[in-house]
Amino acid sequence: MRLPAEGLALLKQRNVVLFLLARLFANIGAQMQTVAVGWQVYEKTGSALDLGWIGLSQFAPFVLLILPAGHLADHHDRRRILILCYCMQALCALALGVYTWSGSNHVWPIFVVMTLLGVVRAFSMPAGQSLLPNLVAKEQFSRAVAMNATMFQSSTILGPTFGGLLVLIGVQSVYVATLICGVICTATIANIKLPPRVASETPAAHRDAGSHSLLSGLNFVRSQPLVLGAISLDLFAVLFGGATALLPIYARDILHVGPTGLGMLRSAVGLGALVSALWLSATPITRHVGRWLFGSVLTFGVSTIVFGVSTHFLLSLIALAILGASDMISVFVRGYLVQLVTPDAIRGRVSAVSSVFIGASNELGEFESGTTAHWWGTVAAVIVGGSVTVAVSLLWTRLFPTLRSMDKFPDRSN
Repeated sequence: MRLPAEGLALLKQRNVVLFLLARLFANIGAQMQTVAVGWQVYEKTGSALDLGWIGLSQFAPFVLLILPAGHLADHHDRRRILILCYCMQALCALALGVYTWSGSNHVWPIFVVMTLLGVVRAFSMPAGQSLLPNLVAKEQFSRAVAMNATMFQSSTILGPTFGGLLVLIGVQSVYVATLICGVICTATIANIKLPPRVASETPAAHRDAGSHSLLSGLNFVRSQPLVLGAISLDLFAVLFGGATALLPIYARDILHVGPTGLGMLRSAVGLGALVSALWLSATPITRHVGRWLFGSVLTFGVSTIVFGVSTHFLLSLIALAILGASDMISVFVRGYLVQLVTPDAIRGRVSAVSSVFIGASNELGEFESGTTAHWWGTVAAVIVGGSVTVAVSLLWTRLFPTLRSMDKFPDRSN
């Protein structure tokens, strides 16, 4: 697929390249670590519920701190916040490595480190999401969003693949590699030369909502039906449809493919998303936006059901790839829409609210998957989750008709 001239122009901008590289290495490290932690916990306990606790241990501090983190991103240097967050990610990898070398059979230290990572993620998400619009011109923004998504999805292929292979050598080798990634992304983001912040005028309605308060982001989202519909759709769809927390069970007990197969399963999601992101980079969605959004979520749910019933490794890989591709489309639409309609003065706080929904759908979704698998069995939990996602996508077409019928993205506010 040929990269358009606009995309090549972005890659000539030093700040954009450094930002994308930092995100690439940060996410590769995070994906490798996810594979290692899931395999290590399930190997020690054999409990689906413990896999769910991994997600909850990250979500609890995340949801408590995300609004103050968004406020911080609007009042301080977003680049410096990311530097500190990436340093902490590297230290968490070091802590997990030390724990593994100790030979301990207790899993609670893993949950402590994952809780700390939840704190780090609370501050890194709004800072990272709100930094990108400061680095590119508005006419380049849609392609910058797609390229950022491409880089993220590349990491979801490379990270799990490397993680699965390194687990064969030893779990501690994954944490060493994650530590190296943390050092690289910290150094890379530190070399960004941030342009002076452009003071954007906040509309009177937003000032009335309290643009300097912790709740201004929430008030803004509530006042924007398109944004509220898009991020709540993602919340409930992925919350119930997320099956990735249960992949260690599928790899070991259902598909019998071991840690390498686990890495391939996780990579299949990223591969599908990467293909979708590359397509979006070349031809961003400009028409029938609502149809694309709801169609992608519906496809996500159906793919989850297919994966749940599959006992064949190849079919499982294909279902996960389609799942990843459809999720990428919904992520693109939601992310672009939120950034388009949000003034820069409150972008960090609005990104924080969006991050709460994303975090709930991911980490809380992992806990939901682990809990329901503990109650009903793994396969039943995945099938029910996918069915709920399909039902949510249909219900949201009735609750948010404006979002469903949206043809074009609104003009960027600043």
